[in-house]
Amino acid sequence: MSSRARPPAAERALPSLHLGTEWVVDAHGCDPSRLRSRPALAALFARVVDELGLHPAADPVWHVFPGEAGITGLLLLTESHLACHTFPERGFAAIDLYCCRPAREWPWAERLAEALGAAEVVVRSLARGEGRGRPSSPARS
Repeated sequence: MSSRARPPAAERALPSLHLGTEWVVDAHGCDPSRLRSRPALAALFARVVDELGLHPAADPVWHVFPGEAGITGLLLLTESHLACHTFPERGFAAIDLYCCRPAREWPWAERLAEALGAAEVVVRSLARGEGRGRPSSPARS
């Protein structure tokens, strides 16, 4: 029997867990008029939700910036969230989807070309929670 004491729980590493996937999507070369269109973005959100079988927890929230500026949208999902920020002056849309349950890949390039006229789409997929770490402890001041 070892005389070494077991480390306290706060010092033991937790097992690695997959806690979802986050897609960080950059859409370039978009049609500026669609990036200023709340109905176009609402239709895009509805298509993502429908085709991936997601579950909205509330209605989307939209902030339409004045003049020729863009739109910020956020949809709270039971699985996490879907967000977008558009920059019509640059033909750019930034989209973020985090899903804490397994979800299949979505054809981002094809769908964003259809919905926003995107000429180029860059998708980064991040597996969340897979690193090993220690249990969190209360913050100290």
